[in-house]
Amino acid sequence: MTHPSAPVPADRPAPAAPPSAPPAVPPAAPLPAVPADGEAPPAAVIPSGAERRIWTVPNLISFARLLGVPLFLWLLLGVEADVAALVVLAVGGTSDWIDGYVARRLGQVSRLGELLDPAADRLYILATLVAFTVREVVPWQFTAALLAREAVMAICLLVLRRRGHGPPPVHYVGKTATFLLLAAFPVLLLAHAVPGARDVAGAIGWGLGWWGLVLYWVAAALYLAQAAALLRHPARTPAEATAR
Repeated sequence: MTHPSAPVPADRPAPAAPPSAPPAVPPAAPLPAVPADGEAPPAAVIPSGAERRIWTVPNLISFARLLGVPLFLWLLLGVEADVAALVVLAVGGTSDWIDGYVARRLGQVSRLGELLDPAADRLYILATLVAFTVREVVPWQFTAALLAREAVMAICLLVLRRRGHGPPPVHYVGKTATFLLLAAFPVLLLAHAVPGARDVAGAIGWGLGWWGLVLYWVAAALYLAQAAALLRHPARTPAEATAR
């Protein structure tokens, strides 16, 4: 016997639809591989735009320091304006840290700036040594000791380049030695140019100069050790570093 079905109220809500599956989450992009110690990072990790920048504030400061070298030589050797040469040398030496500070402060670190800064330091040191030796501000033995260190480092960099390596990273001992030498030179010139300041300035200048010379050679020994470590491993090409 069949029973009539019960009437469905008109205001009864329709049954809820089954919940739909949550949208698929796309897989996260793989993180870039972290290079091993001593290896160059992949090309995709390096911000190429920042590396290629030329006209930045710190680079302009470095260019200005380089232009001060011929001006200093002309003042000291050409017209023998010792006081003016002292001012140029002091500004060029004390501004050594400014370009690096500005680059980090403004986020304008570039490969050109990393090359210009030590180049300006070396050029100031070499030019000052030549001029000081000609004017007999420093003895030739002091100049020869510093020039011999530069010759050793030039040969080291040449060997590294021929083996496909770049220069070793700058060591804080080398930066300290450079700072001491660039601080010593204006004081030594002051002792030479102003007779009344000869005793005090001479003692301070030679104290800075001899410490700078010793640390300059200590830094050279550290750079040679770093270079020897690099030469024990073959240089990796950019393609090989990216493939890793």
